Amino acid sequence: MTAAVDVPRLAADGGLVLRGWELGDLPLVEEASGDGYIPLITTVPPVYSQAEGEAFVRRQWRRTATGVGYPFVIERVADARPLGTVGLWLREVGEGRATLGYWLAGSARGRGVAADALRAVSRWALEELRIPRLQLYVEPWNTASRRTAERAGFRSEGVLRGWQQVGAERRDMIMYARRSTDEVPGDGS
Repeated sequence: MTAAVDVPRLAADGGLVLRGWELGDLPLVEEASGDGYIPLITTVPPVYSQAEGEAFVRRQWRRTATGVGYPFVIERVADARPLGTVGLWLREVGEGRATLGYWLAGSARGRGVAADALRAVSRWALEELRIPRLQLYVEPWNTASRRTAERAGFRSEGVLRGWQQVGAERRDMIMYARRSTDEVPGDGS
């Protein structure tokens, strides 16, 4: 199973590891395809087929190969089960900032997995890649994702009205940011 060679393997709290996508992750893509929200805000296919799942994984590889960013699979070490993804997107890295996004399969939610993964990728981006500012966007109604961002050391900076197309409509987003100078209790950064 081939994975993008430039995506590092990162350890995260909670018995997790972050790694590049593999074709063996197709069951994760299939579960995410059945979610009512994930396909609206990502490139996960809304109707799963093996061909669509493989195309999704290959897109993740291209993103790394072309310098767009680092798409990580969140994997539970105990059973090597993929639980979701967190991506670090570098479109604005020349401006001193990068954007993160994350999602979990429904079966993996509610256990702090996303916060542990987001914290690990953020630490790596701030300390190893030396990106001064990380940001992410969350819809105001999504309290679970807002808590995840806050647990990972991100601070809310305000509502961006009509910021992002989600499905057929433009929606408000709360911008969260974490800077290299921010102190995050228990994070070591």
